[in-house]
This record gives sequence, C-alpha cells and structure tokens, in this order.
Amino acid sequence: MANSIFHSSIEGAQHGPKGLDNFLAFAKASGASGAQPSNYMLESEEGKFKSAQEINDAFEKNELKIDGISGHCAFWVHTSAWTGTKSGHPFIHGGNQDKSPAELEQWYEDYCLRLMDTCAEIGVKIIPMFWGVAFGWELATGYPWGFWAGPGFDLMKEGQERFVNKTAKIREHANKNGQYLAHEIHPGTAAMTAEEFNMLVDICDGDKCLTVNADPSHCWEGEDWETRFLAVGERVYGCHVKNFTIHKGVPTRKMEPDWHKRAMQFTDLATGDLNMTRYAEIMIRIGYAKRYCEVMGTESAPLVVEAESNYRDGDATSADGIAWVRDNLCFPVAQGSFEDAMGAD
Repeated sequence: MANSIFHSSIEGAQHGPKGLDNFLAFAKASGASGAQPSNYMLESEEGKFKSAQEINDAFEKNELKIDGISGHCAFWVHTSAWTGTKSGHPFIHGGNQDKSPAELEQWYEDYCLRLMDTCAEIGVKIIPMFWGVAFGWELATGYPWGFWAGPGFDLMKEGQERFVNKTAKIREHANKNGQYLAHEIHPGTAAMTAEEFNMLVDICDGDKCLTVNADPSHCWEGEDWETRFLAVGERVYGCHVKNFTIHKGVPTRKMEPDWHKRAMQFTDLATGDLNMTRYAEIMIRIGYAKRYCEVMGTESAPLVVEAESNYRDGDATSADGIAWVRDNLCFPVAQGSFEDAMGAD
C-alpha cells in the first residue's frame, strides 16, 4: 500500500509441524508479505541448521521478506535450565531430554550462538526472543509478601548477578554480529514489566543488544500496553500483533490447565479487548518502524501476526490475522498534520 511503513507478516512458532517450506507457502497463500519462522524450522536435522543458501532460497521461492527468526524457546531454555523446571521440556530437543540443568544450559548456549550466526548469514540483525527465569520462580510469581531476602540471601541481587553472567557470552556474540536480541516482555521471563526490562539494561551497563519485541497481548495484569511500550520505546526493535480478552470474575493466576476456563484468553485480532489500530500508531510514535528499517535496510517494517485462539482453528486464525493486518494496519501514513490542509490556501 502506498506510503505504508508496515507490511503484514507472520510468526512461525505456532506452525512448527509445517516445516520451513510449507510454513512459507502457507504465509504466501494467506497474503503475507514476510514471515518470521521459528529456529526449529531452520534445522536440517536435530540441533543443526540448514545453510544460508537453503534458507534464502526458500524465502525467494515464496517471494517473502525474511522478517526475523523466532528464537524464543531456545533462549528461554538457556536462561531457565538452572531452575530444573520441566515446563520447558516441550522446547527441548529429543536428544537432550535427560540432560542435567548444567548440561542443558551449556548445550543451549552453544545452540543460541550458532543460531545467531545463521541469522547473520541470512542478513537477520533483529532476533525476537525472550530471556528465561533468571531470577527464579519465586520472583516470577510476584507474590506480594515478597520473602525474597533475609539473613545470607537476596534473591533479587542473586538474580541480577545470574542474568549478567549467564547472558554475557550471548550478548557479546550479538554485539560482535551487530545483532539485537529483542526480548518479549512476558510472564515467566527475566523481565515481565517495562521497569524490569530497564533494570536488565542497567545491570548490563546499557548493553545495546538488549532490546524489546513488543507484544500487547501480554499486558493483562495492571501495566497496560501503552504505558509499557512508551517506557521502553527507544529499545523496541520487533513487533508482534496479538489480541486477548479477560473474562471477569475469574482469577488471572488460577491454576487451570484448560485454556477455555482461564481468565485471560488469546483471540482473533478483530474481537479482543485491545484496539490494534492504536497499537500500530504507538509503534510509529516510538520509532519502531523507522528503527527496524534502518537496521534491516528495508522500506517497511513487519507487523508480525501471532494470532491465537482457544476456539478457532489455528490456520484459519492466522490467515485471518494476516489479512486483517494487511487491510487495517498497513495504512498510508500521514506526511504532515491534517491542520496543514486547513485555511484559505
């Protein structure tokens, strides 16, 4: 669309079984201009990546832009393995299921470094991801009593030191490659609020590779999306488009495995609680689109659809989301104020 600084794209994590070729074909058939496959889709065999030529050829075949590689799962496992959690095992390769926490951490550090190199080879400088539970599950709960410090221990301070040390090699590699690691501020990660993300930046001495992948659908517990992304605006380098609804009277922290019965549920883009047009406008205001285009050398920035629904078919929800973003959010951008056209002249 003329004068639009955005194009419609799609996240690949929810489409893992398709593999890279089928995922890109689905994205193209659904009307996307670009795509953001998951790290698993780049693998030629378990833990090993396809060549840059193979990946580029797949995108060229489907006439799609490479809008980043979703590395969320691998980075989360790396920074969460120390806790011994089993909740990350769906993300862990089959051959690693029985590894110790220390072995997992080392394996996924190496995996992330190789993933970053593969991204560099295909020209991807912005990697959407999220850091794991570096501060431990106690702090991740946000439990209001806050029994997090006492004689001989300080979980916040220990978490800060842990994050700095565990991510040091990865951050150094990102800076060497000229890449930006775009953390998705998200429950159960190292930064669940804007304030916490800015704290990570502070303890890492302003490391420029620490950036944000915006996603408004993870703002359901007090911090609204506009407050969050204005607070981290200059570090937003990635952008997901996703919507949700909150069912009144249901506790948001209810231990309920059935998504149908939870308070927060993801929805199709058009019918959730968020005004997605206002969200796209804030992405322009904070400079996301301009920043992305400058880093990636493109003429438009992706609005990456990650439409999920507890009731609608996954492919249908994604295809509908791609079309909705294309038709509603990739609008012609004003070149000045409407006031400029008012008056006698």
